[in-house]
Amino acid sequence: MAKFPALFLPLALGACVMGPNYKAPVPPPPETLGAFQSAAPGTSAAAPADAWWRIYDDPALDGLVRRALNANTDLRVAEANLRRARAAARQAASDRAPSGTISGGANYGNNQGGGGGNNGQQDGGDAQVSANGAATVSWEIDLFGRIARSIEAARGDADATAAARDGVALTVAAETTRAYVDACALAEAIAIGQDSASIAQRALAIQQAREKAGAGMRLDTERAATQLANIQATLPAIEGQRQASLFELAALLGQTPSGVPEEARACTRAPRPVAAIPVGDGRGLLARRPDVREAERKLAAETARIGVATAQLYPSISLGGSGNFFRNDQVRGGDSFSFSLGPLISWNWGALFAGRYYVQQAEASAQAALASFDGTVLTALKEAEQALTRYAAEGRRNQQLAEASRHAQAAYDLAGQRQRAGSISQLELIDTQRELLSARGALAQSTQMLGSYRVDLFKALGSGWQVAPEGVPPARP
Repeated sequence: MAKFPALFLPLALGACVMGPNYKAPVPPPPETLGAFQSAAPGTSAAAPADAWWRIYDDPALDGLVRRALNANTDLRVAEANLRRARAAARQAASDRAPSGTISGGANYGNNQGGGGGNNGQQDGGDAQVSANGAATVSWEIDLFGRIARSIEAARGDADATAAARDGVALTVAAETTRAYVDACALAEAIAIGQDSASIAQRALAIQQAREKAGAGMRLDTERAATQLANIQATLPAIEGQRQASLFELAALLGQTPSGVPEEARACTRAPRPVAAIPVGDGRGLLARRPDVREAERKLAAETARIGVATAQLYPSISLGGSGNFFRNDQVRGGDSFSFSLGPLISWNWGALFAGRYYVQQAEASAQAALASFDGTVLTALKEAEQALTRYAAEGRRNQQLAEASRHAQAAYDLAGQRQRAGSISQLELIDTQRELLSARGALAQSTQMLGSYRVDLFKALGSGWQVAPEGVPPARP
């Protein structure tokens, strides 16, 4: 009996793993992975920092992002999915170990004889104790690599789930920053609107006084009143947008709408970067982006499943043994023990033809995963270029609007002086005022949009997930 394991040892040592060995997909040409095609003012070629939001040098924002990474509900779901995937990988690895069962029992009773004596009465057996036990053990020889490929697939799934968790962390950090920046920028826009309304209110009061004194016309008064009403009409919409941003921020922090953080509510000026924004290059982008890593790990898992499906076409070989123990007073010698050792070959040859279709399905899934990976790479490069282009364009527009606002303010100041000196009419002053308020409103809107485009750029660059929630280490590529 002891010779059986030795007979199968050469088979185990010469075991082959079915299916293709995974090779990482070929990266895009080197010329596409260098510096980005789009250039934006205020950026640098340095690699993005992990906690990119610290470029704002805003302690309130730092604290809000940290809170979101520890309390966001979507991130909690992603972390639970990761724990499940890692447990599945450990379960797959446990198939390498032997498996077995142990059973046993005892009972007390008597057996009644079936024959009769001379007096026609049956004899009853004496009460006695019976005991039995059994143990079996089995170890599958992974001759064709089914277990090895299953472990590879499970680990690929776990790595892909880790990358998906990192992608959620990236999104949470970006959207928390966006909500905070929007709330601050909209508060700044509200202050500008209120200031503009004050200017319009003073102009209306002056015109009403001139009309009452007989020096002004009713037409000019109505125009000034219209200007004031239009400005006041814009404020509720801006206030509503700001409140919506604050509620969004509360949800990202895992809070109800009543839990809007006070530091965000008190912010009245949009934060601006205190240094150039590092953007890196295309090669670094693909190494950072969690969605690219997730697609690559899914491809590895699907490639391993080809080997799993192929190995199922071949027999399954196991080494096993069993032992049984039985004790009863009626058994001669008091007890008995038996055991057995040997190999077991199992082959469902009837499913051989259907198994080939499973292999074809696995190969098709791997081809789809490869196409998905290629698409993810293209999307990552495209999104980075688009974000840079939008940010650069809005940055130039913001600079021009700031210049226009300064000129409009100077023109309004000069017009006021000339109107008080009697050189121009009140109507001309109101026209100059309208240009000023329009320029200030456009600048405030552009500032808010520029802040949002800046967050889009940070998000497209794929950084930020490296700052993991407390107690959860980030998965590294």
